[in-house]
This record gives sequence, structure tokens and C-alpha cells, in this order.
Amino acid sequence: MIFDYENKILQVKLVYYGPAMSGKTTSIKYLFSYFNKGEKLKSIDSSVGRTLFFDFGVLNFKGADWSLKFLIYSATGQDFYASTRPATLNGVDGLIFVVDSRATYIQHNLRSWNELRSMFGDQIYEIPIVISFNKSDLIEILNIENNQFLQLIDLGRFRYISINKTIALRGQGILDAFNKLITFIFPQLTLNMSLTN
Repeated sequence: MIFDYENKILQVKLVYYGPAMSGKTTSIKYLFSYFNKGEKLKSIDSSVGRTLFFDFGVLNFKGADWSLKFLIYSATGQDFYASTRPATLNGVDGLIFVVDSRATYIQHNLRSWNELRSMFGDQIYEIPIVISFNKSDLIEILNIENNQFLQLIDLGRFRYISINKTIALRGQGILDAFNKLITFIFPQLTLNMSLTN
């Protein structure tokens, strides 16, 4: 978190993290389109629409005294570009971990989560995190697999953690996850701020 006392701007870094094709980019695109800021989101895609390095965009909210500037990233899920992920996570203030809820993807989710945990060590337990079970509308989802994932990551050790379900393609649950993360970071904040350019 960066405080700009001269201009009264608080800068916050949020990162969407998770395995490849889990819905990170789709989630961010919906978030920015919801605020009519779709043109502010920058992506470096491959020829087949996969994120190469990261997505990046800024959402600015004006308060009575101070303004909030959210720097929002997604870390690429592709293993070929794994070396870019630590830089994307540097200085992060909050995480949305996007789980691919399909029953056959539990190992992909766990591998991505364990990589994230290894980068932060025990500091991971102090970072505000929302776990979004994306693709929650698909027929092959087995709740037992999702429950197994939650048991394996040891939820009880986290200071700020929340679970929600999303359908990124429809935008369902995306705003809820974003708002929950903001509430973790700023528990005293009342979200009556206006969006600026």
C-alpha cells in the first residue's frame, strides 16, 4: 500500500491468481466493464487469447478527503511464463484466488495454490484473500472436490479469508469477491465513493 500524502491518494495493489484457464482474465474483464472502464484494462494475449504475462488496469475512486487507486493485475497461469508471477505479486495488498471448480481440476488448483504459498511463506496467512470457485454452473462440479481443496489449504490459519462462487462469463459473484476483498483491506471504509477517470 502506498500513501501519497501530497495528493491524498492511497494506492492499493490487488492480484487475481490461479491456474491457467480458471477465469482470472474473464473475471477482471467483467469487473472493469461493470464500472464502464473496459478500455482501461490492458492485456498481453497470445494468438489464442491466453494471457502471456498479466492483465493490468487501474480503478480510481474519489472519497471526501482521500482517493483510492486500485492497481489490478492477473498473474498468468501458463507454466511457460511462471517466472513473471513473483514480479506480479510484489507489493500485493490483497488476492483473489480463482479456482477452476471442475472436479477434474483439483490438482491444478492445488499446484497453483502451493506455488503461491511457497512465494509468501507464513506471510500468506496475513494477506487478505478471497477464494472464488469459478465455473460453479458447470454440471461436472463435485462439491466434495471443492471441500477437499479447502481442507488441504488449512483455512483456519488465515487472518482474512472468504469463499465465494463465481460464474465469470456471466459476471455472477465477481463484484461480491471484489467488495469483500476491499472490506478486508479497509474494514472501516464505507463504499460511498465515486469512480473517477
